[in-house]
Amino acid sequence: MNALSAPGFPEPQVRERARLGVAAAFPDPSTYGHLLHGSALAQRCDGGHGDPLDAFRWVPPAFMPQRLAKLIELGREPVYGDVRLDSVVGGFRSPFPFYVSALGSTRAANSEHLAAVSRQAGRLGIPLVIGENVMPVLGYERTGPALQQSLLERIDAYTEVLKEGHGGLVVQQSTEDADAEVWNLVYSHPDAHRLLEQGRLAFELKTGQGAKPGLGGLTLVDRDSAGRLEGQYGLDPVYGTESERLLRHASPGTFTEEILRQQIRLMRNNYPRVKVWVKLPPGRDVAAAARVAWEAGADAVTIDGAEGGTGWAPRSFLSRVGLPLGECLARIGPPSGTLLASGRIWEGVRTAVCLALGATGVGLGRAALISVSEDRDNGLVNLVECLALELRMLISAVGKYDVRALGREDLWAPTTVPYDHGPGIPG
Repeated sequence: MNALSAPGFPEPQVRERARLGVAAAFPDPSTYGHLLHGSALAQRCDGGHGDPLDAFRWVPPAFMPQRLAKLIELGREPVYGDVRLDSVVGGFRSPFPFYVSALGSTRAANSEHLAAVSRQAGRLGIPLVIGENVMPVLGYERTGPALQQSLLERIDAYTEVLKEGHGGLVVQQSTEDADAEVWNLVYSHPDAHRLLEQGRLAFELKTGQGAKPGLGGLTLVDRDSAGRLEGQYGLDPVYGTESERLLRHASPGTFTEEILRQQIRLMRNNYPRVKVWVKLPPGRDVAAAARVAWEAGADAVTIDGAEGGTGWAPRSFLSRVGLPLGECLARIGPPSGTLLASGRIWEGVRTAVCLALGATGVGLGRAALISVSEDRDNGLVNLVECLALELRMLISAVGKYDVRALGREDLWAPTTVPYDHGPGIPG
């Protein structure tokens, strides 16, 4: 045994850092463009629960007056198929309480997957969020090798099959998108006119990231690309001056309460025909930030828990920075406006818990990409139909027949989960 070894001390990680320097802070660079990162389980619960959202249990009651009311309405015993899932998600009508959360310019989310996600979201009639940096990185028009990755291609793939009267398109903007005037281009483009006329277009102001709160966008670029990006982004040779790859980093933007209020007012004034979404990071003051956004007139606030996100980030951020989604929802408490949530959503109970904690819709990000990689024609449709069946069964099990009737009384969490428990959640 090495004389410096000690039980429990992470000697291999220290040696890796001594050998690689700053490069050791990040995942293996050979995985970039091939794997989606983020979505690490939060390991901050005192009770040993890896993910606070999974600590909740769904608890049907013995007495179900709403089931009796439904029985009288139908003239028969109600079953799970009688549960209504149609929702208003961020101001858009949707057959289900789901939306596709922001998918940006990450290379691992290849063009075929992104186009398939857009088309299937349109077929389902659920809202679709186009994430940050798509236009600055991949372009706006359908030109060149990025044919199916451009911003306009994603818009068209969605709108060409979108169900009449359902769904809506949400275009996210980061600091780099603002410099490229993404919202101005979309607002004035003929392809968006029908959405504007039908009230099915929203702009989402991004104030932070789920997987790396407090940081801006991080990607790896080759030296040829770095030459073109110099002056527009920060470039850092974290893998050594001889490496072909550099870390490209961007500013996360600067926000205070007054800056956020002014940004929302500017959106209202400059784009009066769109809905205003505000995306918040899983910060410790998430409740205060959500309240400011709603009071300033945001149509919806979206929360990415620390489990959310698929992009490049230091490993320590992916595993130990930011609040888990369950904690974010608990801190916000009963929302005073429309709240949307995402972060490792892939099955029915996690969905139901988010809705019972106050969200009116949940986002599918990584799960949407995995689904279309499995079945390019129907993967996302199949996933949503599976989630919908689980959700109907769960809602029926607590004696309710409308997704909007869910509440904190339907949940129980063990006393070891360190929450400020709301009504119906024993502490």
